[in-house]
Amino acid sequence: MNDILCRLLKQLRLSGLASTLEVRLHEAAANQLSHADFLELILHDELAVRDERQLGRRVKAAQFREIKTLDQFDWSFNPAIPKKAIFELATCNFLREHRDVLFLGPPGVGKSCLAQTLGYHAIKAGFLVLYRSVFDLVRDFLHDELLSDGDQVLAKYLKPDLLIIDDMGMKHLPKRSGECLFEIILRRYETRSTMMTSNRPLEDWGKLLGDVPSATAILDRFLHHAEILTMTGRSYRLRNQAGQAPLAKEEKAKEEEKPTKDSKASRRTADGPAT
Repeated sequence: MNDILCRLLKQLRLSGLASTLEVRLHEAAANQLSHADFLELILHDELAVRDERQLGRRVKAAQFREIKTLDQFDWSFNPAIPKKAIFELATCNFLREHRDVLFLGPPGVGKSCLAQTLGYHAIKAGFLVLYRSVFDLVRDFLHDELLSDGDQVLAKYLKPDLLIIDDMGMKHLPKRSGECLFEIILRRYETRSTMMTSNRPLEDWGKLLGDVPSATAILDRFLHHAEILTMTGRSYRLRNQAGQAPLAKEEKAKEEEKPTKDSKASRRTADGPAT
């Protein structure tokens, strides 16, 4: 590939095409591709690179703590997790229908991990996603309120197709947190999807927010079109600590005990009644 062609591709910002052009030229000659087939091939290369870069930008903008795919999630650790419902959410139909999702359960069962995983799958499906803990959300509003920049912050939380609000219930929130959260839920209601995680029952939200009326109004709108997934089980973070042995090992231990009992019964039968 000559220098003039390289410069032209750079000016046209066709870096994806430029990176594969040399290989494609040899491929076209070897397979005697038509001009139209060759053009289609190199344009697909350019689109693939652009899609990959866009995915990277959107993942970075989402501000995830960690990224996993559903295939990487350890489903065997807590078998009670509603796997079928999770995979249905990964189709992103709830986003197209502007429905909401709430994960409830104790710490460590995978709520945050699955919420971010679903967010990543939503980005791959072409949706805009923002992940924030409820503490970050409230801090953003209270901080920028002092700078008289509240509208810009609100726009940040209204724009994404999916807003993930994590860690509801970890601790009590500052004053006016209920007002901030209510404004977001109200403005996104039936127009965008919101996903939340909480380790506290819904009846505790009023105490956590320090504002029972706001909590009631938030739940009234958020739960109207929401799917609630209640997760139970042991903490994955504490899996290596005492008392957190995997279920498979517990079942194996039980199975190993059975032959001992059966063998005793067999010996008693063979020797006759015990005296």
